[in-house]
Amino acid sequence: MPKRLHTVKSKLFENIFNHANGGIAIVGLDGSWVEVNDSLTQLLGFSKEELYSMSFQDITHKDDLDNDIQHVHDLLDGRVTRFQDEKRYFHKDGHVIWTLISVSLMFDKNGDPLYFISQIVDISEQKEAERQLELLMQVAEQQNDQLTNFAHIATHDIRTHIGNLNTLTEFIEDENQDVTTCENFMLLKEALSNLNDTLSHLNKVRKQNLSDVGNLKALNLSEYINNALYNVTAIANIYDFKIINNVNPKIEVIGIEAYLDSMILNFLTNAIKYREEERQSYLQIDAVEEEDDVVINFKDNGLGIDLEKHGNKLFKLNKTFHKKKDSRGVGLFITKNHIESMGGKIEVASRVHVGTCFTITLRRA
Repeated sequence: MPKRLHTVKSKLFENIFNHANGGIAIVGLDGSWVEVNDSLTQLLGFSKEELYSMSFQDITHKDDLDNDIQHVHDLLDGRVTRFQDEKRYFHKDGHVIWTLISVSLMFDKNGDPLYFISQIVDISEQKEAERQLELLMQVAEQQNDQLTNFAHIATHDIRTHIGNLNTLTEFIEDENQDVTTCENFMLLKEALSNLNDTLSHLNKVRKQNLSDVGNLKALNLSEYINNALYNVTAIANIYDFKIINNVNPKIEVIGIEAYLDSMILNFLTNAIKYREEERQSYLQIDAVEEEDDVVINFKDNGLGIDLEKHGNKLFKLNKTFHKKKDSRGVGLFITKNHIESMGGKIEVASRVHVGTCFTITLRRA
């Protein structure tokens, strides 16, 4: 070992210095590299001889240099006894290395400063991960702004179309008084009314912060199921599909209007879409109150899902499990997110060609 090193480190320090995984350096008061270990040469790409011919200032990123020098002055002036900070070095091949440095000052027996001891840890991967996360957050923020603008335009345009359809139904009623006795016409009016309510709920969701617990409210579960039933009555009649609502009209859950609407409608339409053609199809809806929760079952006798094959991707985006042309693999993904946003959870039990039962747990009002 060089004589200059023996004056500042013991045998224990020597072993730590030489064999540490992280970079360790003894740095002169002028910033020159006095002694460096092998880990530091591997980190920076310079040989020991090359480092000894330069100072830390020579390979410090210019944007970090002033801050680094200030830390050195703070140590020398006694304002601090050590410091830790992130800084960038230039590797020998030119690329930037992010490091976490910890620096303290050593003194001689008279109390005069001798050397700086620096521990240098490579955190480039961590900083790159942070950069990637920041980029993703920026992209997410941009997409969120685009979605907000889209939602604003969509709700405005759809509301205009609903208004036009309501006007047309009024014209039809004025011109043909007997039309009010037509069950399909009345179902159409009810569906338009429900669509308008759903749009109002979605508009509220667009404007509010859903992370705020104040946006959750007590909702009558049976009423929301009945409203959804109006929206699917026509298609259920076409396929002779039976929907049984056994939910007690007094049960209330804590939720978000648009999310509860969407959740129920998705289970109704899925049950109809994935019905078993060769038998009378049905969906039965039950709900029980259990302490602080309401457990809701949507049980059908449809095609069923092979959970051994598809169970781990059941609620993932763009995953489909039946050969239906209009299947997009979006409904269950959105529904699961809606349920969890309301503080609930979803479970599923299913057998192929027997049926499926989705069990949803929401908070009891």
